[in-house]
Formats: sequence, structure tokens, C-alpha cells
Amino acid sequence: MIGASLLHGVLPVLHTPLHEDGTIDVPTLQREMDWAFDSGADGVVVAMVSEILRLGYHGRRELANHVCAAVGGRGFTVISVGAESTREAVAFAEHAQGLGASAVMAIPPVATSLSSDRTGEYFAGIARHISIPLVVQDASSYVGAAIDLGVYLRLLEEFGEDRIFFKPEASPLGPNLSKLRDASSGKARIFEGSGGINLVDCYRRGIVGTMPGTDLLDGIVALWRALQSGDEVRTYQLSLPICAITALQLQAGLDGFLAIEKYLMMKRGVFKNMHRIQPSGWELDPETTAEVDRLFAILQQALVHNH
Repeated sequence: MIGASLLHGVLPVLHTPLHEDGTIDVPTLQREMDWAFDSGADGVVVAMVSEILRLGYHGRRELANHVCAAVGGRGFTVISVGAESTREAVAFAEHAQGLGASAVMAIPPVATSLSSDRTGEYFAGIARHISIPLVVQDASSYVGAAIDLGVYLRLLEEFGEDRIFFKPEASPLGPNLSKLRDASSGKARIFEGSGGINLVDCYRRGIVGTMPGTDLLDGIVALWRALQSGDEVRTYQLSLPICAITALQLQAGLDGFLAIEKYLMMKRGVFKNMHRIQPSGWELDPETTAEVDRLFAILQQALVHNH
């Protein structure tokens, strides 16, 4: 069983397929997960682009139930449990552990501006209530504030590198990642989470894995393997169209990612529609769509060309 080994590799964040009435489309979710494992994913993640901030308490628990049940022994399952209160985050974490999740992940509260000490207490509060690892996520590229390096180091000291993992997203990503690596004497196990735009740079700085969206998964898996084998030419043939698509997603923050990711999942025939939980702040316009199509074709060409 893969769960016995430490979290690593390509762990895509699932997009939540929805019916017209906003309920979770479970058969499509199952199809998305089957496609992810068929494409070479080492596991799956429920996180920001799963629309957890809009799903609500019951929706998040329902999504975790479906995902954990459907993974089986195929790979890791990481469930995001960040909430506005430590108590609710702990409840989500205990629920995920009870479902058999490999790990949980959490962002800090977003409605409160916390000191470094309070931020550290929040994460420690979650970790103390579970025995599975906690991925500490700085989602400040979307929401909230950047997490101080000292918070990471204190958590690592208290719980050890088998229990605390990191997904730093504050800019500049690469240099911040190297600071964490060096300050922890290489002990910090770090995931990259920039949608792929910083994957090559971060790989060279010693990450143990990546958590991209599911929409570009075939490209990311091939890119990860190219990096592992040291194939520089293939690395950039794959990386450049991935970066260009991610640059378009980044323009509109979380809603930019969601709109383009769900569009690509529909284009692939995995999703039936592009429904997102409303309200959302950005819609895909025809010119952006045309550019995504051109770049996606280039990526698919690179995949076929070098298969």
C-alpha cells in the first residue's frame, strides 16, 4: 500500500464537477479520479481549486467522503482542512483521518490577520489532534497572508519531518523555498503548488512533489519524469506551454484557475460542463479561450512527439 511511504510525487488537486443545481456530480468525480490515476498521478488532493472555500461545511465533508472512498489503494489522498477556527479545522482533520486519508493540508484562516505565534498555534492545534501528516499551505498567492519562516521551523521542531510537510506559495516562490530548505538543513519536505509555472525551478531546489490542477496532469506527469531523468530538452518542450497556460490562469487569481481548469476538463471529455460555485469573479472570454486552445494543442503535440 502506497500510504505506508512518505507523501511524494505528482498529486493533482481535483476539480469538483457539479450538476446544474450545484450538487456534486459523483460519477464525473469518479471519472476524474480514474483519469488522474490512469495518467500517472501518485495520489489526489482536495484543496483550493476544488472550491472548498465555497462548498461549505457539509459540501466539504461530502467531497472528502467520495474522494477517500474512491481512491482505494491506488495512491495518496490529501484532504484540505483549513478553516476560520482551529476547532472547525480540527473537526475536518479528524473526519479526513477517519476516512483513511494519507494526509491533511491546511491554509491559515483568511478572515483574521494573525501574528506568527498565533498562526503557529493554529497549525500545531490541528497536528496535535491527528496522527497522519499535515501539509502546511501558504496560499497567499490566492488568499490570506504569507506565513513566516519561523512558523515552519517551529512546527518542524515540534512534530518532525514525517508529520509536517510544506506547500509554500508566497512570492518569490523559488528563493523562499530555498530559504526553508536551507534553514531546516534539508529536512523540510516541500511540495510545489504554482499550477506548474514554477515547477522546473522548484524541482531544482529539491521539492519532493508537486500539487498542480488536474487539467494539465498528463503534461505535468511527463514533465516530472523528464526532470527526474535529467532530459533538459524534453523538460522545456513540456514546461513552456504549461507555463503559458498557467500564466493565463494566474491573471484572474483563483477564479482564473477555476474557469480555465474546468474548461480544459470539459475539452478533454472528462467533465460534462464548466459549472462553478457562484458567485465567481471572472468568466472565460473568447480570446482567452482561443489562446488556451492554441497552447493546449502545443502541449498535446509535445506529449505525442516525445512519447
